Amino acid sequence: MRASRLLSILLLLQARGRMTAEELASEFEVSVRTIYRDVDQLSAADVPIYADRGPSGGFQLLDGYRTKLTGLSPAEAETLSLAGLPGPAAQLGLADVLTAAQLKLSAALPERSRANAGRVAARFHLDPVGWFRNADDARLLPAIANAVWNEKCLDVHYRRAEGAVERRLQPLGLVLKAGIWYLVAQVGDQPRTYRVSNFIDLAVTEESFERRKDFDLARFWVTSSRAFETGVYHSNATLRVTARGLARLDVLGSHVAQAAAETATPVDADGWASVTIPIESVERAASGLIALGADAEVVDPPELRERLATTVQALVRLYAPVQPTEHRPRPRKRR
Repeated sequence: MRASRLLSILLLLQARGRMTAEELASEFEVSVRTIYRDVDQLSAADVPIYADRGPSGGFQLLDGYRTKLTGLSPAEAETLSLAGLPGPAAQLGLADVLTAAQLKLSAALPERSRANAGRVAARFHLDPVGWFRNADDARLLPAIANAVWNEKCLDVHYRRAEGAVERRLQPLGLVLKAGIWYLVAQVGDQPRTYRVSNFIDLAVTEESFERRKDFDLARFWVTSSRAFETGVYHSNATLRVTARGLARLDVLGSHVAQAAAETATPVDADGWASVTIPIESVERAASGLIALGADAEVVDPPELRERLATTVQALVRLYAPVQPTEHRPRPRKRR
């Protein structure tokens, strides 16, 4: 295990350059003291690794040093076929490059590893797009990716609920989430997230910007997406649900389903349980709860209960059978 970590530290420093002991400890989930011991072991093995002290210090390999310990294990070779997503690569304009890289890598593998990698590719397929939907419009994606890579500002025309706006963005990174591309970009002092399909048009400018060295795209996305998922809920609702209704609450999202499971009371004699769930608004909650039909009853708040009652009454009026009008003979006029 330690030998594997030493090799991983060496390759990580080769790929990323200078890293602090704290960053390495976080990467490998070990203590800082363990990292110092590992670095001593690498130095004893004549690896040219040195440390700089101070706030901007860290461990770094001697300039120009490259390890040749890059052989792939059988398991690593087998997983290579899962590393690339042809659909997203094509949207980025990298389909041909990805295909060429995979062919070169496959040709460099030993015969047995190449055969195993082919078996994995024949048995596993990655499709990032959700059911019953197509991938978003990604015609502007190659230009955005170019600006991200070259650290060039973007002038964008962006579609919002209240209308289109224009912005100058400093593009920091692209994220693919459930088949939807998002651009993380700096505006002022804060990074923000933009859905790529909402860009009406854009232009890559000649203005360069300096990317923040402490910005971590993956960490930002995890933190911001979790904050978004929990921040959209502004109040709670109390429901009575059947066992089937409790199981179907995931139509409102996994966060709602989890809250319901955690707050569910024991089932009463009639087969109903009481749960408390977070809701975004009365309108959104009503549109979601209507799908549960008679398996869920709103107890509180009253306005949500009234909204559902109004909706159901309107549906009854819409679908109620038309009563035939009774035919009565007209009275004859006296002459």
